Amino acid sequence: MGQEVLIQWPNGQTSRVDTGVAWLEAARRADQAIPTGCLGGSCGACEIEVNGQVVRACISAVPPARSGQLQVDLASDPYW
Repeated sequence: MGQEVLIQWPNGQTSRVDTGVAWLEAARRADQAIPTGCLGGSCGACEIEVNGQVVRACISAVPPARSGQLQVDLASDPYW
């Protein structure tokens, strides 16, 4: 697929995955739970922060990282 990156998950666990892999698949492979709702990109239940940028995991893929690693945190939405 793409370049392999190291992902640091919210619980401190790390995993390696190729760029271009869907975030939900990357999380599944790492045994991480990302909350989901509609699975179509409109509800925002699956929002995560990747290096501080909010993305919707159901419609986004692991991007390239200049440093070779990405920090993932669960986004906090006060309305969800």
